Amino acid sequence: MEGESWHTRGPVATPRFRRLFVFLSPAVAAVTMAGAVGLGLALPHWEDSLPRVGLTYDTDTASTTLAAIAGGMITLSGFVITAVTLVIQTVQSMSPRLIDVIGHFRRSLAVVGLVTGTAVYALVVLAQIRPGETPRLSVTLAVALVVVDTVVLLRSLTGLRHVVTGGGLARAVGELIPGSIDAALPLDGTAAASGTAAPAWVSRAGVPWVHTGRPGVIRSVDERLLLRIMAGWDACVSLDVGPGDFVSAGSVLGQWHGPAEAPGSRRVRRSRRLASCVRVDRVRRIDQDPAYGLRLLVDIAIRALSPAVNDPTTAVQALDHIEVTLIRLVTRPLGVTLVADGRGTPRLRRATPAWPEVVSLGLDEILHYGATSLQVVRRLRVLIQDVAAVAPDDRRTPLDERLALVDRLARAFRDPLLTVVARGADRQGLGGAGGASHPG
Repeated sequence: MEGESWHTRGPVATPRFRRLFVFLSPAVAAVTMAGAVGLGLALPHWEDSLPRVGLTYDTDTASTTLAAIAGGMITLSGFVITAVTLVIQTVQSMSPRLIDVIGHFRRSLAVVGLVTGTAVYALVVLAQIRPGETPRLSVTLAVALVVVDTVVLLRSLTGLRHVVTGGGLARAVGELIPGSIDAALPLDGTAAASGTAAPAWVSRAGVPWVHTGRPGVIRSVDERLLLRIMAGWDACVSLDVGPGDFVSAGSVLGQWHGPAEAPGSRRVRRSRRLASCVRVDRVRRIDQDPAYGLRLLVDIAIRALSPAVNDPTTAVQALDHIEVTLIRLVTRPLGVTLVADGRGTPRLRRATPAWPEVVSLGLDEILHYGATSLQVVRRLRVLIQDVAAVAPDDRRTPLDERLALVDRLARAFRDPLLTVVARGADRQGLGGAGGASHPG
């Protein structure tokens, strides 16, 4: 049944690796710059105790080479920054929210750091050259760094070329959604029998859990920590908000239920411990928020369907990933869910979008804006049929309603031939195998 359900699975952990990666590329750029300075200062002096290896240079040639490398890399770093800026503008024209999701642009910071670090290294080594002393190894390393920079830059530009298209952006978002679904709605447990009565604390008033931090969007909830805290207090918590919800100071996140509370500092300490379970950020993230991934895919599709763009093929590419996402979600616990700790005691009541809301998010706007597109109507028919084929019986109604709407959209085409074409089911929109078939 849709709505409140029991799940005796283990708690969900916040994906820390993805949070680490967000800050990794800027850190790599800073470390690269610092390392370039240190290596440029130390290596020429170490060469006195090392075997004489490297390319053969005299003092003047070495100075000229290092100066050329430094100047070329500084110019190249400016080119990289300009190219990335233009790409960011292109992506923002499709959806301003995509920049924070696609990690490729953060990796570009590492490329800039590598190129600029090579220039800094060459300048520092150049300052170490003395008449009659040629640091052959240091100069050879600068040349090698130029080769490495070239390879890395070409790979980065190739990646950007694939990302900036509408289909590439949809693919990049689609690749992030499965991890988000597994983090927020894992299948590592079994559901209790349907109809099991909810515990009495669910309907009782509890101690309000109030957000006291800065306003922002809930990025993730560390359910593992939250359940551990509740088990330690012999208490339960009802969480009324989740990833993607905006909260401000004073917003009630939920209520917790437990033994009578002592006033004063103990209550304050417990409130702070609960606050540590919820991470609030300035912008919405996909980490534990698969609905946001769907939101981005829909944004790409409806932007492509706008009269100014008129690119239904990109919308079809976005629908490919929406189909995969809906199939992955159709068997997950949605709606109001009761989560038990490791001993099977229910400790957490949480609310996620129910299946009808998920279907509405993924399809309704595309149905509205793509109503006159043959490609979109035909691709939507296949999508709905494929999801319905794996959907439990209690989740078929929203899909049947959308399929009926697709039939009505097909009949809305004025020309009888276009009506026949629109009633087809085609994975490619138009031109796919079996695309001429239509419901009898």
